[in-house]
Amino acid sequence: MPLYESVFIARQDISAGQVDTLADDMEKLITDSGGSVARREYWGLRTLTYRMKKNRKGHFVMLNLDAPSDAIQEMERNLRLHEDVLRYMTIRLEELRSEPSPMVHGKGDRDRADRRGPDDAPAQNDDADDSADGETAAAAAAETPASEEAVVEAAAEEEENKE
Repeated sequence: MPLYESVFIARQDISAGQVDTLADDMEKLITDSGGSVARREYWGLRTLTYRMKKNRKGHFVMLNLDAPSDAIQEMERNLRLHEDVLRYMTIRLEELRSEPSPMVHGKGDRDRADRRGPDDAPAQNDDADDSADGETAAAAAAETPASEEAVVEAAAEEEENKE
């Protein structure tokens, strides 16, 4: 049977349990039509790039399917009719992935990997401040004065420290 990957986005107003029920319904529809679901991943509630039907966020679900084309057409028909589904997309694949999709990993994992140097050595911090007392840029930003008078006073103190 042909292999497919289908992703749908559900409205932000519904709960994760309702999204799970919706995915169960689609999975049952596929299995009743003679197909099987190889993997189901819930990618979570994510911010959309642009608004869709007045929604700024959506619940993302991915299904890896091994099903006949009739089953896929029936699933897409139901997704089109379901009021909680904002968008869906199904593509045909040559083979299914064995590892989890990149979307399953949180954004924090990617950020930490970008900050690492070669061979997982911590990257050097090049954001050091060149001020006389050697504060880092982060510490200086944390001590930002709130009022205009405090800004003027801080600038005057900085001039005195330079002399």
